[in-house]
Amino acid sequence: MIKIDKPIYVTQPALPPLEEFTELLKQIWHNKILTNNGPFHKQFEKELADYLGVKYISVFTNGTLALMTALQALHITGEVITTPFSFVATTHSLWWNNIKPVFADIEPNYFNLDPEKVEAAITPQTTAIMPVHVYGNPCNLEAFQKIADTYGLKLIYDAAHAFGVKVNGDSVLNFGDLSILSFHATKVFNTIEGGAIICHDAKTKQRIDYLKNFGFAGETTVIAPGINAKMNEIQAAYGLLQLKYVDANIAKRKTITELYREKLANIPGIKFLNDMEEVDHTYSYFPVFVDAKLYEKTRDELYEELKKHNVFGRRYFYPLISQFPTYRGLLSSKPDNLSVATKVADQVICLPIYPELEKNQQDNIIQLIKSK
Repeated sequence: MIKIDKPIYVTQPALPPLEEFTELLKQIWHNKILTNNGPFHKQFEKELADYLGVKYISVFTNGTLALMTALQALHITGEVITTPFSFVATTHSLWWNNIKPVFADIEPNYFNLDPEKVEAAITPQTTAIMPVHVYGNPCNLEAFQKIADTYGLKLIYDAAHAFGVKVNGDSVLNFGDLSILSFHATKVFNTIEGGAIICHDAKTKQRIDYLKNFGFAGETTVIAPGINAKMNEIQAAYGLLQLKYVDANIAKRKTITELYREKLANIPGIKFLNDMEEVDHTYSYFPVFVDAKLYEKTRDELYEELKKHNVFGRRYFYPLISQFPTYRGLLSSKPDNLSVATKVADQVICLPIYPELEKNQQDNIIQLIKSK
């Protein structure tokens, strides 16, 4: 019988060496600058932009505030078409801006927003599309850009899962009008909490920077009703250290992913996603999808069985955002409108993946899935 004494969670944050962080903290204590675009903040934005291969980036205290500010920066109103298969922050950012979310179904291969379903959902009130690069797999970038251009819509990508992902050698963050990252502790790259908006011109970055700092454009000039979403110096210093180690951590995640794929490949009723062609992945998640008829156990039964053995997967993303009380009254939330998303949400479970996951721990997880 498999015995796992120490809990194995779906993720565990990658932390930089404490002694290196302490040295940066000493500098902060010496500078006595904790926030308001301090030296570490400036350095972090520059080095992060260089690493990601983008021109303009504005870092935030968390990804949700970055999403909310992105909508303000582009003056989005009315209706925005988005996915129900994501974390709730995607849609909450619309609601907080008094924007009506319109849910469209996802495509059945990588579970991103389906461009054909998006085009069918456009109305005179539609002002933007907000797709999500689910599990870090890029959306159909060309199709969405064509729709946005044809109908005069803004295109905002929730790229919370897509740190470092490239398509044909180009950062996935260079597409659309804006892209938003999350640096939450659960992500491939974390600043404890944190986030960013990526834009493509200096004027837009300036507006974003004003909005995240109460709208101040000078000591006594406020140009818009902004909020306080600035990243502080401690987060920025921590982020600078994380950049030194992120490539090594991604390599470890890739090794874990490859072992899962090898060992789970021939289990009836268990499916997983393979790498997309021409994409450099960063292995944010390892979702598997349970066909109850073939596996002879439902996703929830597997989920509970793993929990009994101290393995805590997560059902990302279940239930659908459209099923939460705030949103289920919307016409676009009807299950018939979201048949693919409904099916996938009922089958998915994300298995533990993080750089320090030990091979024997992963072997135990795999054996539990095989044993049924």
